[in-house]
Amino acid sequence: MNTNVTELSRKPATPIPSLFDAASTLIRMREVEGIVGMKRSTIYKLMQRPECGFPQPVKLSTSTARGAPVAWVLSEVQAWARGRIEARDRVAA
Repeated sequence: MNTNVTELSRKPATPIPSLFDAASTLIRMREVEGIVGMKRSTIYKLMQRPECGFPQPVKLSTSTARGAPVAWVLSEVQAWARGRIEARDRVAA
């Protein structure tokens, strides 16, 4: 396959719309860890402290067993992370 550099660097004529609506996109623990930079145990500790405001997960099944599948709303996790950044900036100012 012969592809030159100009073909690879060419931008699309119209912007590509976002494929996902963050308010209705569910993400699993691995993605949450990547967004907030914390591991599973710390995330679950934050969830147990309401004053932290960490988003609660959405149940993905009707199972009540420990380890039942859950996910988080992407926009809620992003909002929490933005809140942490804003809190840092307020302290620094």
